[in-house]
Amino acid sequence: MEFKVSIHKKDITLAAPRGFCAGVKRAIAIVEKAISLYESIIYVNHEIVHNKHVIDYFKSKGVVFVNNIIDVPEGSIIIFSAHGVSKDVIAIAKKKKLLIIDATCPLVTKVHLEVLKMRRENREVIIIGHKGHPEIDGTLGQDFSGIHVVENVRDVYLLDINDNELIGYVTQTTLSLDDVVCIEEALKNRFPKIVGPKKSDICYATQNRQNALKYIVKDCDLILVVGSINSSNSNRLVELARQSSVESYLIDSFDSINPIWLIDKKHIGITSGASAPEVIVDQVVEFLKSNGFGDRFVNFVSITEETISFPLPRFP
Repeated sequence: MEFKVSIHKKDITLAAPRGFCAGVKRAIAIVEKAISLYESIIYVNHEIVHNKHVIDYFKSKGVVFVNNIIDVPEGSIIIFSAHGVSKDVIAIAKKKKLLIIDATCPLVTKVHLEVLKMRRENREVIIIGHKGHPEIDGTLGQDFSGIHVVENVRDVYLLDINDNELIGYVTQTTLSLDDVVCIEEALKNRFPKIVGPKKSDICYATQNRQNALKYIVKDCDLILVVGSINSSNSNRLVELARQSSVESYLIDSFDSINPIWLIDKKHIGITSGASAPEVIVDQVVEFLKSNGFGDRFVNFVSITEETISFPLPRFP
C-alpha cells in the first residue's frame, strides 16, 4: 500500500486502482486491431464498453454500433461487446454469415460457463443483477428456460420457484459486493440447499475500485466518480460513497462538474469506473487545480497493484 499524504486547505486525492480493467483494455485492443486488419466497416453489437468517450473515439474511426444484430448486413464483420451475448445472437450472426470477433470479458465468460454447468445439473439458475443490462441479457440467453433475475432482496421472495428444487445462483460481475451479500443471504435463507460459484463472480477490478474508494472516502467531503451514466460499476461507486454520507457525483468529464459542488469543500476524492479513460481523470484534476484545489500536489492512495491481463482472441 502506497501513500503520499498532505493535509492542507483544499486537497485532491486520487484513488487507485481506477480506470480501465483488463477486460476493457482487451475489448478496446480488439476493436483497434480489427480496424487495422480489415478494410470493411467494423460493426459492434451494443457499445464495446460503457463509456461515451471510448464510443465517440471509435465512431470517429468509422466503427458502427448496433443495438440489434439483425441490422448488420450479411457477411459483415461483427464484434461482440465485453458484456457478452446470448446464444440467440450467436445463432443469428452465424445465419447471416457474419465474421465474428468475440470481445466478451473472460470473467463474463466464466459466469456463462457456470450457468451452463448448473443447467446441465437440472438446476434453476438465479442471476443477481440489473434487468436489461447487456451482461444480464447475455447470461439469460445461455439457455431457453430455467434462468431468473433478482435485483434486490424483495425479488428473492417473489421468485416462482419451488423451495425443494435444485437451485444455483451467479452474479453480474459489476455489482457492489456489499449489495450482493444481502441478496445472497436472502437466497440462502429461502433456498437452504442453493449452490453458488466456487469463487465470487464480482470482477476483481470492480472490487478493487470499491475497496480503494472505501479507503479514501472517510477523509473526503466530495467524491467525483469519472464514468458514463450507463456504466454499472461506475454507478456502484457513486452509491458506495453516498452510503458513507459523502456528497458524490458521477461525471463524464470535467465540464460535468457543477461549480456549486465545490463551495466550502476541503478535500475532493476522485476515482473512475473500469471503462473510463485516464485522460479524462487528468482533465478533471486540472480543472480542480484551476479552481484552487491541490495547489501543492495531488495525494495518491493505492491499495493494490493490478497485474492481470487477458490475451486477444484469434482473428478470423
